[in-house]
This record gives sequence, C-alpha cells and structure tokens, in this order.
Amino acid sequence: MQKTSANIPQILLLSASGLSKSFDGLEVLNNVSISLKPGSITGLIGPNGAGKTTLFNLLCHFIDPDRGEIIFDGQPIHDLQPYQIARKGMVRTFQIARVLARLTVLDNMLLAPSPQTGEQFRQVWFQSNKILAEERENQEKAMFILKSVGLADKARDYAGALSGGQRKLLEIARARMCNPKLLLLDEPTAGVNPILVAQICQHVIDWNKKGISFLIIEHNMDVVMSLCDRIWVLAEGKNLTNGSPEEIQNNPQVLQAYLGN
Repeated sequence: MQKTSANIPQILLLSASGLSKSFDGLEVLNNVSISLKPGSITGLIGPNGAGKTTLFNLLCHFIDPDRGEIIFDGQPIHDLQPYQIARKGMVRTFQIARVLARLTVLDNMLLAPSPQTGEQFRQVWFQSNKILAEERENQEKAMFILKSVGLADKARDYAGALSGGQRKLLEIARARMCNPKLLLLDEPTAGVNPILVAQICQHVIDWNKKGISFLIIEHNMDVVMSLCDRIWVLAEGKNLTNGSPEEIQNNPQVLQAYLGN
C-alpha cells in the first residue's frame, strides 16, 4: 500500500501561541496565535486598532509579551533580543519606512549584514584582508539588490532625498541584505503610488520563489488577496479567523468586523 502524508505533521516556520499584551491596563492582544509554513506568503489583516503591529512587535521582541510563546524555525525566540532574532532569519519593516536619511542609499544597504568582521576593533588590525573581501562582497550584493528593485541609479544619493515609495523599496531591499528566512512587512504599499505597489508585489513574488517566506500586514485587499496563500484576521486584539483568500472573502464575520458590511 502506498504511504500517504495524512499523519505526517506539517513543519512550521513560525508558530506563536497564547500571546497577550496590555499597556497601562488596556489589553491590546488577548491569547493571540498565528502560524505559517516555510515558503508561504501569509497575510495579517484587521481593522485599525486590532493589534496587528503590536503582534509584529512581539514576534520580533521589540516589546515583551505578558504571556505566550513564539517558535521560529524550530526554536523558541521570545527570550531573544531583536538583533538575535534578525540573525536567525526573521527580519521586519515598519509602517513608516525607517531609513538613515543622511547616509547614501548604498550605505543604508551596507549597514544591514551582521555580524561583520570589521565591527570588531581588534579585527581591523589582524583581519584587514578578510574585512576588505567582505566589504567588496557586501557592496556587490547591495548593488545587485538595488538594481533588482530599481534603485541602483540612486545608490549615491542621500536616502532622505527618496520619495516615500522609494524609501519603502529601500527598507525592503535592506532587509533582503540580511538573508532572511521570513520577512515581516508592515503595510508595504501604504501611501505608495500604483506603479510602485505593482513593483513591491512583484518583488514579494520573485523573492518568495527563491525561498523567502512573508508575513504581511496590509489594508489593500487587492494586494492581500492576490499575494497571500493564507490570511489571518485579528479583531479587537483577538483571533477572529484564518483561511484561504477565498474563505476570508466570503466569511461573514470578516465582512462585519473588517469590511463593515
């Protein structure tokens, strides 16, 4: 008899359970769970104030959870620092793109890889050849990624001179420099013109084909429904439901809580 995979557990890249968080007695998240598989593009939606960005902050340990557990790539990470989580392969962006305005676009990119040998003062004297080789490799990689997102001609410009949409592209490109296994994108198309929206979506698709998984907060339902394999819905700080784009579109709870129907 041919074996089936029915009883083989699905391996999860990210699994968070029982996450709760309050600020000054106000409960923002209550017993929230979320999970996603390797190679997936997962959406996270919900009305304003549902707790989506707070959930991102907990997953990356920008803030401490009151309760709950987070497993990434088979290991608990809720006690790690944000930089340690990023080194393990979970990297995030922000609602308002965070770039170093007084550095060039290229320098913003070159700050991302970590650890770098040249960060240690002692190694500057004893590992100079290794440092130079790393710098060349990082610069080549940075220019390749900038070219792929259409920012190569801006490499020597100050990041502060970029448009809002270009800053979003730079932040996503900089995250790509970290060799992420999972990219958390917080409203990547908010305030972006339609041409750049299409470009960002295409980058997500292309990088996903190369093995990068995504968890995306997004209010643009056309983007969510076209990109995502599965969608999780939050409402009032709690899990409302999760399912395929088709299931979410036809779920009356979602229509009432999120779409206002």
